[in-house]
Amino acid sequence: MIQFHLDTRSGVAPYMQIIQQVRHALRLGVLKEKDKLPTVKEVVARLAINPNTVSKAYRELEYEGLVMARPGLGTFVTRTLGADSLAKHEPLRKDLERWLSDAREAGLDDESLEALILSTFRSFLEARA
Repeated sequence: MIQFHLDTRSGVAPYMQIIQQVRHALRLGVLKEKDKLPTVKEVVARLAINPNTVSKAYRELEYEGLVMARPGLGTFVTRTLGADSLAKHEPLRKDLERWLSDAREAGLDDESLEALILSTFRSFLEARA
């Protein structure tokens, strides 16, 4: 089962972070059709956030057709994103794991890695715009 986490420094609303994490899990095959999401109560207990925040995220995911709420049973994944291309991503994942290992050996900590990846990605997007 997916475990959500929040980055309070990101500037992204907590409900959007939950939505993004579900989308990423669907794209990467971590979540599959018929998988159950954590209950609102479980997420609230783990993240110490308002239940309305979790409910808002789940409603948005349901509106997008990615999940379906079943009263008394929970919220379940109804479809995945990009499952057909997962095999194509594996060589890229291996390259990224090697790169991360090299970066760690070069002395980069988690915060530095994240900053480097995000700034490089933003520069890449700006260059393509």
